[in-house]
Amino acid sequence: MAKSFNFGEAPGHLIRRAQQLAVAIFMEETAAFDVTPVQFAILNALMDDPGEDQITLSGRVAFDPATFGSVIGRLEAKGWVQRQADPGDKRRKLLWTTDEGKAVALQMKRAVVKAQQRIVGPLETDEQAQLAELLRKLISGHENAAG
Repeated sequence: MAKSFNFGEAPGHLIRRAQQLAVAIFMEETAAFDVTPVQFAILNALMDDPGEDQITLSGRVAFDPATFGSVIGRLEAKGWVQRQADPGDKRRKLLWTTDEGKAVALQMKRAVVKAQQRIVGPLETDEQAQLAELLRKLISGHENAAG
């Protein structure tokens, strides 16, 4: 009789488990802010590029454009992001962080840095760099193949 697939050693399973751990640690460290990793990524990206459109921003933070609007809606409800129609194309929505959104994002930075350190904490310093490089290579290889 054939043995079952060794799921515990499958790269996809290990990546999914690592992502679960990363989100759990992020949520612990940022609990005082009631923010998700994607919400923080959006705030952070908008501080660098205010007035960016929703579609471009969803690509920058690697989030599904179809559900991106609901995440923006939650950030708007918190008073952290404002959305306006593009004067040249009313269908296109442009985004900015509010002053409160910028302040909160800057306050979160210490917690986010701590979360990132905890995520890779079990690894030696050289292993942390190697992991980051391998993940960038994996992502880049798939994005280049798809494009």
